[in-house]
Amino acid sequence: MAMRIAAPTIPPGHSTVPASLLNACFVFSVVIVSFFPAAYFAGGWIYDANGLGIPTDFVNVWAAGRLVLEGHPALAYDWDVQKHVELALLKQDFPGYFAWHYPPPFLFVAALLAHLPYSAAFIGWVSVSLIAYLAVMRAIIGRPFGLLLALALPMVLSNALVGQNGFLTAALIGGTLYLLPTRPMLSGVCLGLLTYKPQYGLLFPIVLIAAAQWRVFFSAAVTAVALAFVSWLAFGTESWQAFFHWMPMFSQAFLSEGKAPWWKLQSLFSLVRYFGGSEPLAWTFQWILTAAVAVTLATIWRSSVRYSLKAAALAVGALLTTPYLFMYDMVVLAIPVAWLVRLGLAHGFRAYELSALAVAMAFVVIFIFSGLPLGFAANAIVGTLVLRRAGPWWRQAQQTQFTAPATA
Repeated sequence: MAMRIAAPTIPPGHSTVPASLLNACFVFSVVIVSFFPAAYFAGGWIYDANGLGIPTDFVNVWAAGRLVLEGHPALAYDWDVQKHVELALLKQDFPGYFAWHYPPPFLFVAALLAHLPYSAAFIGWVSVSLIAYLAVMRAIIGRPFGLLLALALPMVLSNALVGQNGFLTAALIGGTLYLLPTRPMLSGVCLGLLTYKPQYGLLFPIVLIAAAQWRVFFSAAVTAVALAFVSWLAFGTESWQAFFHWMPMFSQAFLSEGKAPWWKLQSLFSLVRYFGGSEPLAWTFQWILTAAVAVTLATIWRSSVRYSLKAAALAVGALLTTPYLFMYDMVVLAIPVAWLVRLGLAHGFRAYELSALAVAMAFVVIFIFSGLPLGFAANAIVGTLVLRRAGPWWRQAQQTQFTAPATA
């Protein structure tokens, strides 16, 4: 029997935003929004004071798109060729590589952006993906305050500063979860688009099967296959061959050799490596956590726990179960935070919740300024808040009929 999920709604008597939360969000959103024009004109964002391009992650997107426009999409996966294009663009050297490692469908985005001058492409990409993220956060919260909360979270700074795709990832995960109760086919489309970062969609099939959400499941599968087919027509077999050829090398470099310093990653795997643990030990911890999260999510989604908590649990679970998690991808943490805030505004915050959320966001800020890898702790705090709200969900599992409450 398919699980019936009622669309969450905000009760008519919902509470006002606590003054402390409103004031904090206002201050941080003003600081973050003001930072970027100030940094741009001061030579601290996109271009330095000498007019040279600042080496950041977005350069690999523009360079990959340039190779597509020149008729060589498969060469985007060649680290040396990619770096040659990046050096010509930035006009200064940098250590290591900004490698392209996304599946071929994401080359469509890269090629579109490469039509623009570098700064216009950078700002345009950040702005458009930010709008999608803001729209999803506004929808989840259910009131304009969602926009303020979305802008105030410190992960926004980390993502926009390097021109990464955290806004898009958060928008797709948030969109999948928000649309699932009322528009399952469109929800599946969002999930299918998330295959550009497949590591964040691994838990969704488990949950969708557990909850018997077959329309979402098949819609996502059709979308993913269609994207792959269209990219094959556009970029040829060679692009897919190059993708699968370079992926093991990428994994070896980042998850075995630590080419990106361990403090930059925010997973349990990287935390074990940061403190000197071996790779087998790190994988052991990561797989134990992944199995625990998967079982917990399957149980929660088969229970009568309110839908907002199911959505929040899945969003934070996606972050906890991937070993490859940079700070910019932690924009996704905004999604479970939004569901928790939605519940707090509808039914009242528990005494510890706002303080705990503040600590989680403080950990992100500390990373930005000190490089201490506290992102995993931030994810764990939010995950704990979700489980505390859900209560003894395991006692509510295995119902003959699964209907979520109509509120939040």
